[in-house]
Amino acid sequence: MAVLAPLIALVYSVPRLSRWLAQPYYLLSALLSAAFLLVRKLPPLCHGLPTQREDGNPCDFDWREVEILMFLSAIVMMKNRRSMFLMTCKPPLYMGPEYIKYFNDKTIDEELERDKRVTWIVEFFANWSNDCQSFAPIYADLSLKYNRTGLNFGKVDVGRYTDVSTRYKVNTSPLTKQLPTLILFQGGKEVMRRPQIDKKGRAVSWTFSEENVIREFNLNELYQRAKKLSKAGDNIPEEQPVAPTPTRVSDGESKKDK
Repeated sequence: MAVLAPLIALVYSVPRLSRWLAQPYYLLSALLSAAFLLVRKLPPLCHGLPTQREDGNPCDFDWREVEILMFLSAIVMMKNRRSMFLMTCKPPLYMGPEYIKYFNDKTIDEELERDKRVTWIVEFFANWSNDCQSFAPIYADLSLKYNRTGLNFGKVDVGRYTDVSTRYKVNTSPLTKQLPTLILFQGGKEVMRRPQIDKKGRAVSWTFSEENVIREFNLNELYQRAKKLSKAGDNIPEEQPVAPTPTRVSDGESKKDK
């Protein structure tokens, strides 16, 4: 059953898959998936494989492998309905130019506290999130336009560093609406974030477009303040953080940002 379900889904979605398989990462994923099935089911390749089956047959799936396959199939369907039961690799994230510093679970707190005059905009992302992949080139373009001394851009993979997601209260469950999350830090403290979280703990719907980020985080004003700070030099006294006025979040359902 664990093999039959993916095969039926594969036949049903052949027209769509033909377009995806033309790309190298999908083609490699399909080849690796087929190689696993061949090695496990085709004698004599399967004769040397370990098994936990009661009958000792190494050329068939044991209960542990069946559970893993069914679990992964369900996760793939929830995260990407297009792929059905076929487990494919995600396309790579944006690989173009950017002025972004990547943090891990230790360096993020150290960097935020190192110089409290620096304003940080940090994206909390996960590689498996489609929304994070779509936002990556937009965020990189913003960093090229607005990064300067006193206004820096950072990223941290909360899918990899789960402690960071817990400390900064970013939900990373498969059904989360909090990826990506942008947080503005001034004076080493969080000032605002998008998407916002209402009183019931739900993420408020927000569109991660370049225009929305510039407007909501007031990047033009932050850029000018950072520019004045860099001209004044290091002798300037430390200022109190000035943040954009946060939008009030209601308990009801929010409308999609236009």
